[in-house]
Amino acid sequence: MQYTLRVRYQETDQMGVVYHANYLNWFEVGRTEMIRELGLPYQALETRGLLLPVIEADLKFRSPARYDDLVTINTEIVELTSLRIRFAYEIKRGEELLVTGGTQHVWLNQDWKPVRIDRDVPDLYALLAKTMG
Repeated sequence: MQYTLRVRYQETDQMGVVYHANYLNWFEVGRTEMIRELGLPYQALETRGLLLPVIEADLKFRSPARYDDLVTINTEIVELTSLRIRFAYEIKRGEELLVTGGTQHVWLNQDWKPVRIDRDVPDLYALLAKTMG
């Protein structure tokens, strides 16, 4: 899934490049828009009693994005189990690869207890599994 955004001035640092922590925000944008495109926005997940906190994140910087750049966030699900999900991201300016990375998440209920979505929310598990090809 692709999502495009324009770099805002507030996202840059004194060197005129995107501050590194903002890429994690963009990963979240890519992830939430991907799930929304599947027909299940995060709010719907929460209404069903599901939480999806990040338990791991990694980033590799290749080239900086700068103010007013148009960047594309490419997001895909690369691993899905009954308890966890892993997303991979690429952030590009045109064809130029700027940042790669990933996040891993665990499915929890409102009491912060693990949820097996294959058993407790099988329609969601099936929907997510379809995106993996």
